[in-house]
Amino acid sequence: MTIRPTRRTILGTGSAVALLAGCSKYGDSNNSSSQSASSSPAGTASSTASGGAAAGPELAKTSDIPVGGGTIFKEEKVVVTQPEKGEFKAFSAVCTHQGCTVSTVSDGTINCPCHGSKFRITDASVAGGPAPRPLPAEKITVEGNSIRLT
Repeated sequence: MTIRPTRRTILGTGSAVALLAGCSKYGDSNNSSSQSASSSPAGTASSTASGGAAAGPELAKTSDIPVGGGTIFKEEKVVVTQPEKGEFKAFSAVCTHQGCTVSTVSDGTINCPCHGSKFRITDASVAGGPAPRPLPAEKITVEGNSIRLT
């Protein structure tokens, strides 16, 4: 006697596989962020001091990033903030709610125009709105007055 799976079983199994695949991808990106060292989500190391991988092309000058604010680089989908003088952080510019690109940085938050999510410039944690998670950290290198994605 052969037992055939029901439609409900097949659909449930497919949904579970898709859910697990999505979770593992999210977890993998967090693991790479946490490997960037230090207690801050986005590292600010000099490549000469860290001996790590070579940094990419210059993203901005340190003077381009306002203290207490930030700058969005739409083409790279990155936002760089300077919460305090000389402290630079980088995060994905893609909102964790529905994938819109954030549009402004003001009053200590990174702001998404689509549904009003706000993220703190210090650590990209959710400050308001429907976003379920913080913005993922991006790796940058600060050498002299140059900021580069790594």
